[in-house]
Amino acid sequence: MFRGILIEKNDDQYGASIKEIDEAQLPEGDVKVQVTHSTLNYKDALAITGKGAVVRKFPMVPGIDLAGVVEESSHPDYKAGDNVLLNGWGVGEGHWGGLAQKARLNGDWLIPLPEQFTPAQAMAIGTAGYTAMLCVLALERHGVKPSDGDILVTGATGGVGSVAVAVLAKLGYSVVAVTGRSQDSVYLKHLGATEILDRLEFSQPGKPLGKARWAGAVDVAGGHVLANICATMKYRGVVTACGLAAGMEFPATVAPFILRGVTLAGIDSVMCPRPDRLEAWQRLATDLDLEKLGQIGSEIGLDEVISSAEKLLNGEIRGRVVVDVNR
Repeated sequence: MFRGILIEKNDDQYGASIKEIDEAQLPEGDVKVQVTHSTLNYKDALAITGKGAVVRKFPMVPGIDLAGVVEESSHPDYKAGDNVLLNGWGVGEGHWGGLAQKARLNGDWLIPLPEQFTPAQAMAIGTAGYTAMLCVLALERHGVKPSDGDILVTGATGGVGSVAVAVLAKLGYSVVAVTGRSQDSVYLKHLGATEILDRLEFSQPGKPLGKARWAGAVDVAGGHVLANICATMKYRGVVTACGLAAGMEFPATVAPFILRGVTLAGIDSVMCPRPDRLEAWQRLATDLDLEKLGQIGSEIGLDEVISSAEKLLNGEIRGRVVVDVNR
């Protein structure tokens, strides 16, 4: 038996609770992991509260991230005792995830835990930080250099935004952070932001083209925010889009793309190929200051996850939430 969060649905009753779960209930997979740490992400919070159609089958253990030690393996790349981590691949949605003390998984979804990180540090990065690194890599591939000008980061106090600000600043970029939490300006300056803007500046319908301001952008918002960012990019600027916190719609025109040559690059972390994952984690090991990572992540126990889910959806939690599943 092991402890975990189980989401169940019976008729119209939907609920998440901490349960003692029999190992015999674990789904199929060629690697069994003794989980030490997981995370609480936006998607996890939607799944736990039932406020988003995230879970595709029931019962479900949420948790799109996990780090732990291989307990059993028939996969050629892993053996008992290996330290591993997982991000995405539909785990916590269609396959039991990391918010439990045990997981059985497809070994192809795992990657070795980089030796530079403890399991807790890897989860302080988690899917959010790994997604942020994918955005940075996309900006680099499209030729955006620190000398080109300011990089805009939306949702800057969230998981993706916090890591993006820290990494971009360390790489020498001038980072302008967008947030609705003005009280966190000191935190964002510490991560490396040179300027803080209120998200209200981007939240309302704007012009097809505005003053050219940004060489690049990392956007977690979508909606009017993304449209306004595209409209204010510099010539041949690059926007990386990885979220929809402000809405699924994209109320924009083609003007920025055909008049300024703007590139809109979509970033998917869930099904991202293994080589790109390995590159992102290798770069995080060198380009993310571990001292700043300590500022980005806070830790809770498994018993606190369900109550924290609502707070996360309400924007009451800053940075990353690491879950020690054994307390």
